[in-house]
Amino acid sequence: MELYSINGNKLKNVELNSFKKEREIQDLVERNTEILFDVDFVSSEFKIGEFRIDTLCFDNETNSFVIIEYKKGSSYSVIDQGYTYLSKMLNNKDSFILEYCRKKKVSVDIEVDWSQSRIIFVSPSFNTYQKNSVNFKDMNKFELWEIKRFDN
Repeated sequence: MELYSINGNKLKNVELNSFKKEREIQDLVERNTEILFDVDFVSSEFKIGEFRIDTLCFDNETNSFVIIEYKKGSSYSVIDQGYTYLSKMLNNKDSFILEYCRKKKVSVDIEVDWSQSRIIFVSPSFNTYQKNSVNFKDMNKFELWEIKRFDN
């Protein structure tokens, strides 16, 4: 699909300006989690066991944690990573609550509805298998968000 900008009565083709590094996507999203996903940023590069979660957020509306993972391309598996991170979260609830309290500088335990926790994958593109793998009628644990950057 072509994208154009309008300048008076003239159209000008807008060129795709691809992200060079996954970190560019992560930095942009972390600064805008409330605008994009209506969630509060908690921490970046949260290490739990042998895994490293790109971005940890908290959804105040559902009282649940949201993990955001970034991918630069579409030649990877998202579902196995998503299930792994959900499993780590549910088996290490105290670590997630401690990280929240430490980063938000609060000493009060928070109420968490663990059943509402979810994983968001952000990438410039997803392949057909990835898009179809998250289309379960009653299961909304995984979300795929495509991000693109254009000139101007």
